[in-house]
Amino acid sequence: MNMRTVVVGTSGTTAEDVVAVARGNAPVELSADALSALAAAREIVDSLAAKPEPVYGVSTGFGALASRHIGPELRAQLQRNIVRSHAAGMGPRVEREVVRALMFLRLKTLASGRTGVRPEVAQTMADVLNAGITPVVHEYGSLGCSGDLAPLSHCALTLMGEGEAEGPDGVLRPAAELLAEHGIVPVELREKEGLALLNGTDGMLGMLVMALADLERLYTSADITAALSLEALLGTAKVLAPELHAIRPHPGQGVSADNMLRVLAGSGLTGHFQQDAAPRVQDAYSVRCAPQVAGAGRDTLAYARIVADRELASAVDNPVVLPDGRVESNGNFHGAPVAYVLDFLAIVAADLGSIAERRTDRLLDKNRSHGLPAFLADDPGVDSGLMIAQYTQAALVSEMKRLAVPASVDSIPSSAMQEDHVSMGWSAARKLRTAVDHLTRIIAVEMYAATRAIELRAGLVPAPASQAAIEAVRAAGIEGPGPDRFLSPDLALADTFLREGRLVAAVEPVTGPLV
Repeated sequence: MNMRTVVVGTSGTTAEDVVAVARGNAPVELSADALSALAAAREIVDSLAAKPEPVYGVSTGFGALASRHIGPELRAQLQRNIVRSHAAGMGPRVEREVVRALMFLRLKTLASGRTGVRPEVAQTMADVLNAGITPVVHEYGSLGCSGDLAPLSHCALTLMGEGEAEGPDGVLRPAAELLAEHGIVPVELREKEGLALLNGTDGMLGMLVMALADLERLYTSADITAALSLEALLGTAKVLAPELHAIRPHPGQGVSADNMLRVLAGSGLTGHFQQDAAPRVQDAYSVRCAPQVAGAGRDTLAYARIVADRELASAVDNPVVLPDGRVESNGNFHGAPVAYVLDFLAIVAADLGSIAERRTDRLLDKNRSHGLPAFLADDPGVDSGLMIAQYTQAALVSEMKRLAVPASVDSIPSSAMQEDHVSMGWSAARKLRTAVDHLTRIIAVEMYAATRAIELRAGLVPAPASQAAIEAVRAAGIEGPGPDRFLSPDLALADTFLREGRLVAAVEPVTGPLV
């Protein structure tokens, strides 16, 4: 099958394109209109560079050093120096997909014709992406203002043939060797080009786009596991009736309730709560309010998508080349809009993980599980069942709560107080990636517990969709009820199963497409 080529033009890009390049290694190609826009903007920069009046980024220093006029003989050195000096990251390397997203989104802005770089600079960046060369970018160095300066600088360093990068084989080598091996000529930066390669929100935006893709899958998966838990607890599906959610018309709430209701269609377990020795009038909040909590998170995702789409349509640089030929300083590099939604998503992810853990705990507690064995163990006392699986889940939830503390409310002045308020959007994005990873494991534990609990309801027939989920889980090598065994491998398989979207894929042939 041929991989589709992502064409980069002047009008921005899509979230799907970002994921395709970052995760799917899709090749990129600059459109004819992008090449024309690049050339036209470069003529403007060259014209300004020839004039005696200082222009920020073209013939001046940077940041707090912007008051110095730089003569033509030093401008190439100026642009090289900004890349070298700003490539000051420290700590572990960030993930390959993050670096690819970062480079692709910077290429998107270059292609807008608003930065003033030469077409060959943009083409070199596209060539590096297509060659599978990944610059070394470090965890720490970005304040999310003046863009993701240090991460983008490390990428620009590779374009210059300096520093280290990872080849398509995953081996770290000198960037110059990798470029030469793929026939790529290192760029010799001219006026404004070093600055234009560094000044954007591309890192935090790339991580936002990928987090949204992951969270969309996780929210659908969480609706399924919530339905499985409700069923295992012999709860009532009446609370999912559309007329109840129509009178509180938050869109996400209605979607989650509908997803759960479709999973539970035809269940022989729901509604048995009134047959208990102590009949329940209604289910606990973690079961009954699942659509409200997941739905509020879905609505947050919808807002975050709006912000991401706006940023994907933006050309973030300082200074920027305007259509009328002016080159103007601005503050569009400030990461606040992206940072806020990154923090918001960490909050809703933590709460989704929290309610899932509460349902799991209820499944394991014989005093609240309505007839299930303690900890879903084969022989409670001899066997501990899933006791410690819930401990692991609780530890993950606890860390997610810490990760939900906003990064965007912090600011540390930099650049001799010229950059005296920063967004910390990169930090918000990094902690969100960890939170999404934890949430996947938390939902996987609920899936593992709920499928086992349903199987322990002897004599009661689960919903067809639930049965399809259980069969898919077991087919993946994740074992069902029985005596204690080494549990970690099962949980790892459950995590992979959920991460690959296989839970959703298992039930949709029965339910139809879930949102």
